[in-house]
Amino acid sequence: MVLLTGREKGKARARVLDALAGGDAALSVGTHALFQEGVEFRRLALAVIDEQHRFGVHQRLTLAAKGRAMDVLVMTATPIPRTLLLTAYGDMDVSRLAEKPPGRKPVETRVMPLERLGDVTAAVSRALDGGAKVYWVCPLVEESEAIDAAAAEDRHAELAKIFGARAGLVHGRMKGPEKDAVMEAFAEGSVDVLVSTTVIEVGVDVPRATVMVVEHAERFGLAQLHQLRGRIGRGEDDSICLLLYARPLTETARARLQIMRETDDGFRIAEEDLRLRGAGELLGTRQSGMPEFRLADLSQHAEELAAARDDAQLILDKDPELESVRGRALRTLLYLFERDAAVKYLRSG
Repeated sequence: MVLLTGREKGKARARVLDALAGGDAALSVGTHALFQEGVEFRRLALAVIDEQHRFGVHQRLTLAAKGRAMDVLVMTATPIPRTLLLTAYGDMDVSRLAEKPPGRKPVETRVMPLERLGDVTAAVSRALDGGAKVYWVCPLVEESEAIDAAAAEDRHAELAKIFGARAGLVHGRMKGPEKDAVMEAFAEGSVDVLVSTTVIEVGVDVPRATVMVVEHAERFGLAQLHQLRGRIGRGEDDSICLLLYARPLTETARARLQIMRETDDGFRIAEEDLRLRGAGELLGTRQSGMPEFRLADLSQHAEELAAARDDAQLILDKDPELESVRGRALRTLLYLFERDAAVKYLRSG
């Protein structure tokens, strides 16, 4: 087994690449570095993509191109709308894990305006006195004149005035060892309030962390909010997630925050995301936007689409050339709906 990330350089990276290309490595674990140009695999047969929502369509296709007729397993707590569309068409088989791990408690979620920032800070102080650890997430690293959003660096400076060295900072522009040191201090050491961007969205497991504050929650997507909330509630203590928003809220932003209050079911959140954003292109790379149905609505006709999918599969199995009486009728129907170009679907894989 080998590990390949952006941190491997020089001779160490060359050794890993040689092991992958020559077949000496039977299993490779890594980040986006695995499907960059210059990385070759000998008989790549299976790709497992964890946290699928963090990868773009082009990136997943690039990885799939590293092998021939390879199997792909994608995993995520929050399927992107395009994935739900693919499952509705029957192009992806689905296994759904609806249970939480043993001992996990539901996370209480509250939504409040940014004007109550003082109350939130006071609540964080009380939580720290009780032995809790706190995530405080901001949407940007530094202030932008174009976007009036809280900056992680500025928020950290403000909280450091209150909590001193107990407040730590981590964001994507920090070097690896620097980030590792802060995360270790938060998990095991003296840092009790971790101010961060979305770099802590996945892969972070600190059971003692029971409070999550998200500033400008209206600027985050549903998948991000659900993943961020998943960083807490990983121990035996009660946990709370505070979503702070700036007025005025758009209808879409209000709907996103409402569904976060109502449920922690990743599939239901993904279905709401599908309703709000659309599913994108089945054959293209756009991951949101409404598909080009003439009559159906994926959010309203899921059961009918499943029946249609099964019927289409039956036809393909029994009469793939559409030569029977029903097959010829289907040819006419495809023509009338301008779907005689559906051969593209077969070629798209």
